[in-house]
Amino acid sequence: MLRRQFMKMACAASFVLGAFPAAQAADMPAPFDNPEKVTIALVRYLSTGDFFQAYLSGVEKQSAALGVDLRVFDSRQDAALQADMVDQAIALGVDGIIIQHGLTEAMSDAAQRAVEAGIKVVAFDVDVQNAKIPQIEQSDYMLGKLALEQAIKDNGDSFTAGYVYVAGIAPLDRRHIAWEDVKEANPGIKEAAMFGTMDNPIANSVANQARAVLQGYSDITVMFAPYDEFAKGVKIAVDESGLSDDIDIYSADVSTADISAMREPGSAWAATVATNPAVVGEVSVRSLAMMLANEDPGAQVIVPPTLITQKFLNENDIKNMEELGTKMPQFAHADVSVPSWMPLPKR
Repeated sequence: MLRRQFMKMACAASFVLGAFPAAQAADMPAPFDNPEKVTIALVRYLSTGDFFQAYLSGVEKQSAALGVDLRVFDSRQDAALQADMVDQAIALGVDGIIIQHGLTEAMSDAAQRAVEAGIKVVAFDVDVQNAKIPQIEQSDYMLGKLALEQAIKDNGDSFTAGYVYVAGIAPLDRRHIAWEDVKEANPGIKEAAMFGTMDNPIANSVANQARAVLQGYSDITVMFAPYDEFAKGVKIAVDESGLSDDIDIYSADVSTADISAMREPGSAWAATVATNPAVVGEVSVRSLAMMLANEDPGAQVIVPPTLITQKFLNENDIKNMEELGTKMPQFAHADVSVPSWMPLPKR
């Protein structure tokens, strides 16, 4: 059993060792005065989709700016394997761990074992129920709230909606609270159907569900899909059903592929609310680095979100994430967890 688990971990973990030049040590606090001796691990639950690739890119770039070794473990939505990977990182003697997404019941004990081993830990979008572990967040409540406020602006405060949701994923649970609050404040909003899945490929799996929902509820005019892979799936179903002119989709998160989908002629994808996932990755590493330098990033490290409408993208002819950052400077960098000594990635 142990041999099988180890082989799974060995196959699923990718190691990035010595891939980056060391940061300048001048004026850097310990242990970053010898950054080549610092090793951090990123232990991932979710990796499918553009958001998670961009997040990984941000983690890699900020790690490179610091000059540390980064080891990346990818559990591919296997909760038990993710917990095993935390233990593997502990056994390797890493200095810090970033836990990226996951299920609370699987990760809380594993995270506690890391803390007990003297390893600094931060968690992005997973509630590990540990006061010693800072939570890196996108202000998920505001992601949902801003998207829904735009839906009300576009459609009024009375409409029938489909809602894509999977319980137990921390960011989706926080966005769900926004959905419940907005429904309570606007009794004219009717939830016709709730559906959702995290089965890979997520967009295609959600599309299969959305087709059935659209067939069963012809009065739906709004789809709230607060994760871009959900929104992609809903859009596939809406397009295939010939309902692009009748339904508006509101989501969270953004990528170059999402921008292209939102800008397609007649696209039903009206708006999304997002932080730059690469920036969130950078903030995750910076917050962990502060802890390694005996500084406190705070119990909650929040990266503020930005509303992005189809109209704004079209009016500014934005085609990719780089152009979005140029037109929205607040999207390109977050002044979060940036002590004076911290080297930043080159822009």
